[in-house]
Amino acid sequence: MNGNRRVVITGLGQVSPVGNTVAEAWENLLAGKSGIGSITRFDASSLACTIAGEVRDFDVEQYIPAKEARRMDKFIHYGIGAALQAIADAGLDDIPNLNKERVGVNIGAGIGGLPAIESTAITAHTQGARRINPFFIPSALINLIPGQITILKGYCGPSYGLVSACTTGTHSIGLAARNIVYGDADIMLAGGAESTLCTIGVGGFAAMKALSTRNDDPTTASRPWDKDRDGFVMGEGAGVLVLEELEHAQKRGAKIYGELVGFGMSSDAHHITAPNSEGPALAMKNALADAQLNPSDIDYINAHGTSTPLGDINETTAIKLALGAENAKNLVVNSTKSMTGHLLGGAGGIEAVYSALALYHQISPPTINIFNQDIEHGCDLDYCANTAREMKIQALLSNSFGFGGTNGTLAMKRFE
Repeated sequence: MNGNRRVVITGLGQVSPVGNTVAEAWENLLAGKSGIGSITRFDASSLACTIAGEVRDFDVEQYIPAKEARRMDKFIHYGIGAALQAIADAGLDDIPNLNKERVGVNIGAGIGGLPAIESTAITAHTQGARRINPFFIPSALINLIPGQITILKGYCGPSYGLVSACTTGTHSIGLAARNIVYGDADIMLAGGAESTLCTIGVGGFAAMKALSTRNDDPTTASRPWDKDRDGFVMGEGAGVLVLEELEHAQKRGAKIYGELVGFGMSSDAHHITAPNSEGPALAMKNALADAQLNPSDIDYINAHGTSTPLGDINETTAIKLALGAENAKNLVVNSTKSMTGHLLGGAGGIEAVYSALALYHQISPPTINIFNQDIEHGCDLDYCANTAREMKIQALLSNSFGFGGTNGTLAMKRFE
C-alpha cells in the first residue's frame, strides 16, 4: 500500500463448510478434509447438480437474538458471525476509549439474499402481495451486513458493501485497506459473505453448466487443476479480517498476523463469463507494483482455483504472465476451494483469512483431489497436491476473479 500509513491484519473470523470458527476450519484444511456433501437445505433432486459446501451446525443465536435473526437472510447471519469472531480475535471490545468514529466496515456479497428473494416471490404469487414480510427488503440487501454490524457495535466510520461477483471479498478487503491508508479510518472490518443455496441459485449455475455433476462422490467433486475436473461446487459462508493501521495496532500490543502491502484490480474487457489470462495477470502485476514487490519475492499464491476446465488453465497462464515462467515454477499455488467449494462473493473473504494463516504459521494447505494433474493443458505448477506443506512464506498473493471480467489480487507480507 503506497502511503505512510501501513495496514496490518489483527483479527480473523470465518464461517464455512469446513468449520464455523477459524481454529476448526484451519485444522480441517490442513488435514485435507472436504466440506462438500449432498444438499440438505432444500430438495435438489430435480437439478443436474445436487451437491454443495453447506455450512453445518451454525447457531446464529451465539451472535444475535433469534428475533433479530428472523429478519435477516443467511448471508447476513454468516457475515455477522465472521465479523464478531474477528472483533473478538482482535480484542477490539477491550480497547479503552476506542474511537468508534474511526472504525468502519466493508463486507460485501456477490448476490445477496437470493433465498429470501426466491421464497418471497413464491409467497407473493401464491398468497398475494399483502403477505410479503415487511422485513423482506432489509433481509436481502447486501449493505445490511455492514449496516447490522455497525448498529451492533456502534461503529461510525465508513460503512459499505461492495458487489463485484466472485471478486467481492477481495475488492472489499483491498478498498477497506485504502480507507486506512487514506486516513478515513484506523480500523476496518473487511471481507465477504454469501449464501445462495436455493433452487434458483444452484439451478441457475447448473443451467450455465458451470457446476460439477459428480453427485455420487461429493468430497472429490472440486478438483482444481485435475485432468478430470468438470466444474465448480457452490459453497456458502463468510470471511472477515480486522485491518488496522500499524501504529494503532502496536500501541495497544495487538497480535499481528501479517501486513497487507498491496492491492491490484483490473478488468478483462473480454466476456461476461469466459475469462482471459491478461486481465488476471494485470491484477497481479498491479498488486505487486502497489506492494513494491518483485515477482521473485512471492512464495505462495492462494489461487482463485475454481475447478472449471477453462478457468484453471487461464489462471495458471496468468500467473506465468504476471510473475514470469521461472518464478511461477518456484512458488506454491494452492486452492482451498477444493475443500470449501466456491463461496462466490464470500470466496475472497475466507481465502484472505486462510492466506493470513498460511503466512502466520508458515504452512500451505493442500489442494485436495489432484489425482491426475492436467499437465498436458498447461496446468504444470506446484499446486501443493493433497498434503499440507510447511514452507517459507515471506510474501504471498491471494487471487479472485468474477463474472464480467472483474479481477482482484491482495499482496501480504510477513510482519517481522
